[in-house]
Amino acid sequence: MIATTIPWALRTDKLVGSVIDSSTSLLAAQKHDIVRFAMGSPATETVPAELFSEIAATVLTADAMDYAATEGDPGLLDALLGYLDSVGEPSSAERIVITSGGMQGLDLACKLFVDPGDLVIVESPTYTNGTATVLSYGGDVLEAPMDADGLVVEALPDLVEAAGRLPKIIYVIPNFQNPSGTTMSLARRKLLLELAHGWGSVILDDDPYGLLRFEGDHIPSFQSLSPNDPLLFSVRTFSKMIAPGLRVGWVDAAPEARQLLINAKQAMDTCTNLPGQRMIAEFIRRGHLATHLRSLSAVYRPRKIAMQRSLDKYFGDRISSTDPEGGFFLWATLRGDAAALSTQALFEVALAEGVAYIPGPALSVGGKFEDSLRLCFASSSPERIDEGVKRLAAAVDKSLSIRSLDSAPRNAHAIRRNADSTR
Repeated sequence: MIATTIPWALRTDKLVGSVIDSSTSLLAAQKHDIVRFAMGSPATETVPAELFSEIAATVLTADAMDYAATEGDPGLLDALLGYLDSVGEPSSAERIVITSGGMQGLDLACKLFVDPGDLVIVESPTYTNGTATVLSYGGDVLEAPMDADGLVVEALPDLVEAAGRLPKIIYVIPNFQNPSGTTMSLARRKLLLELAHGWGSVILDDDPYGLLRFEGDHIPSFQSLSPNDPLLFSVRTFSKMIAPGLRVGWVDAAPEARQLLINAKQAMDTCTNLPGQRMIAEFIRRGHLATHLRSLSAVYRPRKIAMQRSLDKYFGDRISSTDPEGGFFLWATLRGDAAALSTQALFEVALAEGVAYIPGPALSVGGKFEDSLRLCFASSSPERIDEGVKRLAAAVDKSLSIRSLDSAPRNAHAIRRNADSTR
């Protein structure tokens, strides 16, 4: 007899996927013009494609098409360590493992530290792919509030006491957080280190945007504040700094974790793609990374300002937003009559109007933030940003008009009923 059911593993009900990544396929299927505020991608025109083509011609020899060492190609490890030292974030070869993008770093962290039922504290809102990874390993997610200074670390002791158990991991995006754009203050970083050590919890420090500061003062990283800390697991990537298609990142973790990381990665993909590693190594060696990052600040700051001005122009007091000092994102919250709209329902109307974003509930395991949305300013020109915000305002107006029409018959019925009752 042929079996008629598929013997799924128990973990499959925890594979929730990513609204952010799914938006790529959704947008590709659209036939009309879309201003894309959804994906957190670098501006296409900032990607040094011509330079990489020239570098590729020199480094992509036959041996570059072979397997690489699982921990990373020695050339990239050397170049990366030199660069980190130059920006005041020194590390060592015993702490670094090259990964296939930042997402593999998050997966490796959860593979090493999260057992089914373990408590994982996350910022709320937070990066949906991060929480999806925690859930895929059976972790229990506990959302913690944020404000203009990032994670409200002072609230964690009460949350932990209410949960009745200590967190195994505290997952944070400390710089220009995805999706809020906020940055964790120095005082809170120090307090979080203190709490983590008191609880024996791992700080999963996910920082794709830290080198993309375009204004304000640098705040020391967790690694700088607590060097060689065994409870720090830091995830980094070249995706936001250079190009996501390279799929090259790295993790910085305790030396005693390195062999476990290598073992886990060998069961995933054997090694990170060697051509990408060789090209990035040469890019760094030639001094281009520092120059490239400086050029990005001159692009992204005007785009952030353009988005803020357009929001004020088309929405006025019907919306508020965060004011990031780097990174890619604004977190916007509808106000006044617009606050009655669900940004999930608004998305379809906005897409028809020609603009895409990420609805707030997609960035919370508990589906919070119905009145909020994530907007990426990095990948669109100021002119396109203005057009996109204009279309978003039109979608809000249309949705409010539809809402008003839908409620009109009920209101009329209520008026008639009240009139009848007074006769």
